[in-house]
Amino acid sequence: MRKIRTIKDRFARYFMIGIAVFAILFLIIIGLSLFFKAVPVIKEKNLWILLSSSNWRPFKGDFGFLPFILSTLYVSLIAIIIALPLSVLISIYLNSYASKGVKRFFEPVVDLLSGIPPVIYGLWGTLAIVPLISEKIAPRFVEFSTGYTVLAGAIVLAVMIIPLLISIMVELFRSIPDEMTNASLALGATKWQTIKKVILRRSFSGIIAATVLALSRAFGETMAVLMVCGNIPEIPRSFFDACYPLPALIANNYGEMLSMPGYESALMFAAFLLFIIVVVFNMISRITLKQIEKRYQLS
Repeated sequence: MRKIRTIKDRFARYFMIGIAVFAILFLIIIGLSLFFKAVPVIKEKNLWILLSSSNWRPFKGDFGFLPFILSTLYVSLIAIIIALPLSVLISIYLNSYASKGVKRFFEPVVDLLSGIPPVIYGLWGTLAIVPLISEKIAPRFVEFSTGYTVLAGAIVLAVMIIPLLISIMVELFRSIPDEMTNASLALGATKWQTIKKVILRRSFSGIIAATVLALSRAFGETMAVLMVCGNIPEIPRSFFDACYPLPALIANNYGEMLSMPGYESALMFAAFLLFIIVVVFNMISRITLKQIEKRYQLS
């Protein structure tokens, strides 16, 4: 019996290792597949020109990806700046202040919002956010704006990722032992002081990880930003300019003009760029997260 248990334990161990290795290999295979498809345009054009040029003229063979890269970064980062404070405050309320009845009502609503298809958010953005920006907000800052802007894309993306952030943060706050919060309250700290010094401090690394996950989703979101960003291949100079994120570029053009020389390779290069942006950002975030955890352990 002991030998059988040992064999089962080894099998389970190697099986789990195999699954982990397969996941890593799958990621590498995706990256290499995109890279080899993008090789023709990389060979034809200088890599620096592809990354730094803003000329997008496929009929002439000019593929400048700088407007698409900057649009992706602008929309995603502004969306996180909008969504993160709101998500943290809502999560604190649901965890520490809301009554049981409020929690029973809001938690299924948050889950429902997480499951709404992106095209619905895109339609909502087109019908509500775009007119609001063009008629009410933009005239206070610029002479004219269609409403299909960086800001519209960021707002729609923020609304999309807020339910995801709230779901993760509520579970994160609940994982903190009651003994720690009760000890803080017993020492005379107010509820808000306990939230700042105990709950937020203990869950800070988890909040960073949740933010990374939400930002990765924002980087790759396609349909919603495609519908509200304007899709003009120019570098946005302000929040009220149209933009053209990489996912929208791929979704808009793949399958339509692939007979054009180099166009399929250029779109594969766009997909490879998006892949690299997400992977590099996650790696940097993980390294930063490790440093934060070490600092909190030492303190």
